[in-house]
Amino acid sequence: MAGDQAAGLRAWAASLERPAAEAGSDLVPEPAPAVTSVTAASRREAAGVETSPAEAPPTTLVVVGLPSTAPEQAERVTALLDHWAERGRRWVGDPRRWKVVPVAISSPHLAVLAQEQPRWALWVGADGEAFRRALGVLGRLAEGGGPRRLIAVHPPGMPRRGLLDNLRQAAGQYFGIDLLVLA
Repeated sequence: MAGDQAAGLRAWAASLERPAAEAGSDLVPEPAPAVTSVTAASRREAAGVETSPAEAPPTTLVVVGLPSTAPEQAERVTALLDHWAERGRRWVGDPRRWKVVPVAISSPHLAVLAQEQPRWALWVGADGEAFRRALGVLGRLAEGGGPRRLIAVHPPGMPRRGLLDNLRQAAGQYFGIDLLVLA
């Protein structure tokens, strides 16, 4: 199972690109297609018939660190994907094609989800306790067999310097987690 996760992360890392117009930005992941069961759309695709974007399976993004797992919390991340898409982040594609799944850090299923789901994000708030909270979530992920690579999602407009850079460095140094920062 760990090999499957590593293969998914290698594929994700291989799809990274640096946008030419954004000097100094971090690497940006290109969403890979989600693994789904055989559907009529996938049978048509296998037969060489084009699949419309509306039939493409959504890309799942598992998010930890949100204040709750209520559906309105997922809307925060969806709004950020909209924001990034509006600013030309091609890897986002159509923000409506993302399925944002909030997961509580206390979930007993973190290790299993980490092996099954290749795309993870850490919500980082903009308040004074954001660093402490996010670092705590990263520590629990490391202890609980969670993912080793996440993208930082946060309210639009947060600067990279300071909180986000410090969090990225601490994630790698203390927990061996690669935190991708796109601010």
